[in-house]
Amino acid sequence: MYLSLMMSVFGHLGLDAALDELQRLGIPAAEVGTGGYPGDAHCRPAELLADRGALARFQSSFSDRQLRISALACHGNPLHPDPSVSKEHHRVFQDTVLLAERLEVDRLVLFSGCPGGSDAAAEPNWVTCAWPTDYLRILDWQWRERVIPYWREQAAFARAHGVTRLAMEMHPGFVVYNPDTLLRLREAVGEEIGANLDPSHLVWQGIDPVVAIRELGRAGALFSTHAKDTALNRWEISRRGVLDTTPLSDAGSRSWLFRTVGYGHDALWWKQFVSALREAGYDDALSIEHEDVLASPLEGVSKAVALLTECMFTEPPAGAWWTSLSTSAIPLFAVKENQS
Repeated sequence: MYLSLMMSVFGHLGLDAALDELQRLGIPAAEVGTGGYPGDAHCRPAELLADRGALARFQSSFSDRQLRISALACHGNPLHPDPSVSKEHHRVFQDTVLLAERLEVDRLVLFSGCPGGSDAAAEPNWVTCAWPTDYLRILDWQWRERVIPYWREQAAFARAHGVTRLAMEMHPGFVVYNPDTLLRLREAVGEEIGANLDPSHLVWQGIDPVVAIRELGRAGALFSTHAKDTALNRWEISRRGVLDTTPLSDAGSRSWLFRTVGYGHDALWWKQFVSALREAGYDDALSIEHEDVLASPLEGVSKAVALLTECMFTEPPAGAWWTSLSTSAIPLFAVKENQS
């Protein structure tokens, strides 16, 4: 397992300056935004695809620093009922697939999207309850008429260009927001669909990330992982629950808040999280995402690096008694003992 960084946190810097920060922080890989909600501050696929020289310079910025690209991130809503949004996000997705093929990157991190409630809709409609039954009819229409047809076509497009891992971030507001909806899309579309597991979005929904890791791991659907924390404000939750539309900037009034790793859950929690990933057979990028309004980008990322470095496993020493065992064969309690 190795650290990566979702580069949008350094969107105020140019590509080379941002990669210099990664080097200074000791982060060996980057998850690079290509448009949509993460923005394209460091990577504009259409421009790189049209200019071989620009593409070569982009690649050299990473190789010269011995940094790798862990994934390209094109979070958007290609199912948006407003064509001006959906067409742009669809274009970004397809351009990102073509760029990934050139870069020999086989993983994209993205959202499933969310349609409206009918052909006449102008805005997305995220269904969160089963009654009145109008909502279930909307949900059935969304999946049958929009979600499954679109992603079947796009998974085939991605496969044809060597992109075999479409890592859907399970994010409220979109049709894939928990393990059940992720696995529903995977079953309907194919093995190109898997999860980007960001614990911060699961925690406030009441989902145990370790349970989610085990379920998705058993299904072979754990493609990518974000490292971002969430703090729960028990006072506000007891008053109004977790479905909170208070602006994210109003930190003291929210039921929950995105935090830097270690500021929502302690080191033991994160060690258990990493151990669960290991048990599930995940040995890939742990990509730090910074969205903490109470910490500056540099401070937040630095804190996350320090804590996650403590939590991650390294190669066992030569001759250790457990070197002959596969990681997946070591029970969780044994992993914790070896860790301490």
